[in-house]
Formats: sequence, C-alpha cells, structure tokens
Amino acid sequence: MLFLLFQLGNDRYVLDASRVVEVLPLLELKKIPHAPKGVAGLFNYRGRPVPAVDLSELAVDQPARERLSTRIIVVKYSDHAGKNLLLGLIAERATEMLRRDSKDFVDSGVQLGAAPYLGPVLMDGQGVIQWVHEQRLLSEKVRDLLFSETISPAAAAPLPT
Repeated sequence: MLFLLFQLGNDRYVLDASRVVEVLPLLELKKIPHAPKGVAGLFNYRGRPVPAVDLSELAVDQPARERLSTRIIVVKYSDHAGKNLLLGLIAERATEMLRRDSKDFVDSGVQLGAAPYLGPVLMDGQGVIQWVHEQRLLSEKVRDLLFSETISPAAAAPLPT
C-alpha cells in the first residue's frame, strides 16, 4: 500500500495515497472570516473553490510553516450523504511516499476523542509514523459549514423591506 508521508511539528504522519488527488505547492488562500480552528481558507483548484484545512493548526495548535516543502494535499472527501468532494490539507514536508503493508501499522493503544482522525502507528528506524484518516478530520459541524449546499441566487438576494 502506498502512503504520502508528511510532518506536523516534528512528528511524521501518513495519508493513504489512494485518497490523494494531487499535491500542490502552498498557494495563497482566501481567508474565511470567523472560520473554525484549522480552517485555513479557500483556494482555486482548476476553477472551483476548495476549502483547505491546516493540519498543523488542527493537530498541534501551530500553523504550518511556510517552507518549500509545505504543500496542499488535495484529497477525496465524502460528505455525510456520500457525495464526493475535494478537501485541501496543508502539511509540511509532504514530499515523500512510503510503501508499506497496512498490517505493518499497529494500534497505538491511545484513543483521543479530540483527535478521532489519528489511526494506527508504524515504527521504523527514525521513530513513529501515525496514519491520519482524512475522513475523520472534520467534526460534523465543520463539515456542514464547509460543504453546505450552494445557495441559489434567488435565495441569496436581499430581502424586500
């Protein structure tokens, strides 16, 4: 199985590469006023707006550093109805692939309710690598905010006075 390796702070994590659509350089984002923690903004992906989540801010309370290796990982994301959407994940050092059997990852024994996206771990000569499940990154509230249905122009028109 192929994984995309990246860092949050000084720790290493992976995503299932089959969920990755494309890895982009860090782009300028349109900020979303009053966005929840971790929501970095919107970017233009091939003519369509895609929300981006800063994984470092979400996981370790520090925005990703703007390095040459900081990337936006565009992943397939399904809403509660199973509709396929796109989500950008900002991560540092997202430049390497890792081929391992999924059975090489083992349960860490630690379950954090605040971080349901953290999966099993793999130990190698450099330390621990943890699997991130992108489908569990967003709370239901944040998912609904980012992927609410488009408002029709008629519904968005100002109300008569």
